[in-house]
Amino acid sequence: MRLTKYNHATVVLEQDDVTIVIDPGTFTPESAELVRGATAVLVTHEHFDHLDTDALRAGLDAAPELRAYVPEGVADQIGGDHDGRVVTVGAGDTFTVGTVEVRVFGETHAVIHPDIPTIPNVGYLVDGIVFHPGDAYLVPGVAVPTLLMPTSGPWSHMQEAVDYVREVRPERAIQIHELLLSEPGQQSTVQFLGADGLGGVPMSILPVGESVEL
Repeated sequence: MRLTKYNHATVVLEQDDVTIVIDPGTFTPESAELVRGATAVLVTHEHFDHLDTDALRAGLDAAPELRAYVPEGVADQIGGDHDGRVVTVGAGDTFTVGTVEVRVFGETHAVIHPDIPTIPNVGYLVDGIVFHPGDAYLVPGVAVPTLLMPTSGPWSHMQEAVDYVREVRPERAIQIHELLLSEPGQQSTVQFLGADGLGGVPMSILPVGESVEL
């Protein structure tokens, strides 16, 4: 499987002529283009940095074969289920995109502040290879070869992040959701969470636009 990193939380996974885009948000200038070229779009939650509603709506209108998998409430924001091509998913669901199996975990976004209501958030384990947790320290309870590790945001916390990496215990981690960190901040976070730090697993920074084979 080939993973390409885009801004913040957006990644593209390619395998067996299948292209899956996860969380095409407004921080990603290429979101509309990525959606149009996708076999399927997976959305973890409704926040703008994970979901560009205009880009997804336009992609669904332009590409009749495109399917989107979204948590509760997102379908309404993009104008309905588009003849069944927008599928609402939740914890325990499994579906396939071509030959690629996707498992769904989790229910809610991490708490930002007690005064802010939580919203639905799901994580996706794609073909048993890579796990995107969205905005939550979401432990799937299954083996995770590659964890996409969120490292910044109003809900993030270093102590919880360390404990999260230790509990998931992936074979490797790749930093995502990093846009609010400076370059030194990103490096420092990876040092804390990486193999030589408190997390204890190999963790890398994948520059925007670059790819890696998983």
